[in-house]
Amino acid sequence: MISSRRKTAAVLAALAVTVTLAGTSAASASATEHREAHKPAVASVTGSATFELPYWKDKDVRSFSFDAHGAPYTHALPGAPQGLPFDAEGTVKVSHHSADQNVTHTAEGRVDCLVTGPHTATLTAVITKVSPGGPDWVGKRIGFSVSDGGKGERDRVGFSWNGLNLDDKGQDVPVGTCMAPAPYAPVVKGGYTVKHAELPAPPWKK
Repeated sequence: MISSRRKTAAVLAALAVTVTLAGTSAASASATEHREAHKPAVASVTGSATFELPYWKDKDVRSFSFDAHGAPYTHALPGAPQGLPFDAEGTVKVSHHSADQNVTHTAEGRVDCLVTGPHTATLTAVITKVSPGGPDWVGKRIGFSVSDGGKGERDRVGFSWNGLNLDDKGQDVPVGTCMAPAPYAPVVKGGYTVKHAELPAPPWKK
């Protein structure tokens, strides 16, 4: 026969295990809920930085500024009247100071597409303004890529001109939405923050 004292101890031990497991499960659920709650609702790329061309060392100062945010299913297109998951809004600014000519040309554009992965993004913008003497870009779409290196790596950028968007005759070709080369140019000052968000399903499919 098991004494009543031993029975009580066994019951208490079982209760302790149950409480521990329940607490662990609750803590795990709470941690999951916390992570889900802090996931960005939409993707974004923000920040400003200067960078260098790894294949062309000079004293020019080149910089991009991004304030781009996902705006899924907001831009009507032929065949997609309710928009696409890559739709985005915001602005980009481009600045290039030529050391030889001692002149700075700038351009500004309206973001129309953004796609992200963890620490990386591609985006495009249609140029709305160019400083006097700058390139003939107004109305054209240009592409960018960004790598957010965090604390361990340098940030990097890529862009769709300067010989990187040519046809087989060496002529520039139009840039499609969210099209850009890999982020090949290392940042030397400043930095970017990429917030990744999964592309959402259409609202009418939820």
